[in-house]
Amino acid sequence: MTATPDLSALRGLHLPTGGSGAVQPEMVAAIVLSFGLALLVGGIRLLRARRGASLRRAALRELALAARLEPEARRVAQARLLRRVVRTLKGEEAARARGPAWAATLDATFGTDFFRSGPGRVFADDLYRRPEAVDPTAIDAGLGRMLAQIRA
Repeated sequence: MTATPDLSALRGLHLPTGGSGAVQPEMVAAIVLSFGLALLVGGIRLLRARRGASLRRAALRELALAARLEPEARRVAQARLLRRVVRTLKGEEAARARGPAWAATLDATFGTDFFRSGPGRVFADDLYRRPEAVDPTAIDAGLGRMLAQIRA
């Protein structure tokens, strides 16, 4: 005859070593560290979003002010604005580009081909061209659209 196992022979549950209380220091440290990292990541994302929003607002405000200027002065003000935006987003080295390299930098920054093959060519190589040769409304509309999409 075989003996049937009996539950009284089982041993009780044991906590891992060092678990004298319900709250273990390692668990508290892990929770605090995780919470701190989550706060840090959230703070960085918030700062980046605010920076992008403030850059976008400032750029759109300057573009609106430039729209009130005479055509030649408007293009110069817009060109300066583009340099500042690229300097802020991509750094000093990118803002120093000239000619076709500048058009490529602008297109890469704004994710478009407006400056290499569109009306924005004026900012790469035709800045001092006769005002009649360019369509200021197409330039204003294109710049407004691109500056409104800035995400820093």
